[in-house]
Amino acid sequence: MEARGGDRVGRKGAALALLCVAQFVDVLDVNAVIVALHSIEEDLGFSRAGLQWVVSAYVLFFAGFLLLSGRVADLWGRRRTFVAGLALFTAASLSCGLSASPGMLVASRAFQGLGAAITAPAALAMITTIFAEGPERDRAVAAWTAVAAGGGAAGLLLGGLITDSLGWEWIFFVNVPVGVAGIALSYLLLPEGRDLSASRGLDLPGAATVTAGLVLLVLGLTRIEAAGFGSPSTLATLGLAGAFFGAFVFAERRAADPLVPLGLFRLRGLVGAALVAFALTAATAPVSVLVTLYLQNTLGYSASFAGLTGLPFSLCVIAGSVLGGRIAGRMGGRTTMSLGLTVVAASALVTAGITPESGVGYVLAGAALAGLGLGCASVASTARGTSAVGRGERGLASGFMNTSAQVGTALGLAALVSLAAAHTDALSGGEGSGAEALVAGYRFAFLIAAGVASLGVVAALYFLRQAEAPGKR
Repeated sequence: MEARGGDRVGRKGAALALLCVAQFVDVLDVNAVIVALHSIEEDLGFSRAGLQWVVSAYVLFFAGFLLLSGRVADLWGRRRTFVAGLALFTAASLSCGLSASPGMLVASRAFQGLGAAITAPAALAMITTIFAEGPERDRAVAAWTAVAAGGGAAGLLLGGLITDSLGWEWIFFVNVPVGVAGIALSYLLLPEGRDLSASRGLDLPGAATVTAGLVLLVLGLTRIEAAGFGSPSTLATLGLAGAFFGAFVFAERRAADPLVPLGLFRLRGLVGAALVAFALTAATAPVSVLVTLYLQNTLGYSASFAGLTGLPFSLCVIAGSVLGGRIAGRMGGRTTMSLGLTVVAASALVTAGITPESGVGYVLAGAALAGLGLGCASVASTARGTSAVGRGERGLASGFMNTSAQVGTALGLAALVSLAAAHTDALSGGEGSGAEALVAGYRFAFLIAAGVASLGVVAALYFLRQAEAPGKR
């Protein structure tokens, strides 16, 4: 009996390790790509405004299909869904590494994001199935969360090292053997399971319309730099995005099992927390990308060095998360979110001190402040958002919060990278080649990021003013 018990424990540990490795690779790939953007831009000929699609394509498809994929896992089987998502992610990674044009890489990144969206909720659902509720499950979820944080930090460092030593293609190629091994081990280590009580409906129109609307909105924002805001192509793209968002609302009203029940938007606590999550990523993600390009394009540092300068951000996110939990316990979530966003705004203003000749000190200080603010506010926003609904809806609320953060990343990148490029072109007479003009564009984007974070503070104060009152949503 003891041997069998030990076997069960060992099997559970091996299953958790497999699921955590899949999560690690998903998160690692996002940050590794950021460090490699300069090399990708040079090799494939991306425009400055178009380069953000390498990141945005991934996060848009991840955000657009995350909620739907959780329901698919319940209906179709969690192991089966996990394997399908991992297979798609692996194949898309191979296609990313083989890309010879911007279009091929962006399309491959979109499929990679879809694969990650399919894999993540199935993996987390299996953790809650394999491990019993209580301390055992809490330890497993804590390990899952820690791996995500570690993947973010490792992605910056490993992305730089791999790019400098092997080439940016290998950031994607290394996923292939890991994915193949993960698929094979899934059938040995992971149990199959589905939720027989789950609704049989899948809101495919909702997922398709909201994703199409987001993609077109990002495309419209990137068109502003090339064609101008008032150009027919820009206005037509933005108008079509609005039409798809309208179709999404219509689909959600008519769906028997809507992807996002519209009643959620009447919950002030959830809406306020989601806006905070949106503002956090919209303000921090573009700064991270532009700082990486600044270090390599303007100052001439290697990808490895750029990755190292991002480590203070990742480490301070962890420290900020611990600090945020303590502040929230004493001062409340509303104050904690406002404080975190204020620190994020300050970090963008500090980073705006860069010059064409030097600026590493400003980059490091800004990264540390951004990490502290992001970690602090994220803990409070997640707790506030999930507590705004009943226990049976907390999975949906968590997915809604995650989606808000991913959308913030995509829209923030599209808007701020395009604004930086447009400002640079305006200062350099349309050529965009001068270092002074390039850095001025970066600084302009950092100031906008500070404004976005400040708007997040306003949202926190307005929507969450009743958050501390018992019984209020």
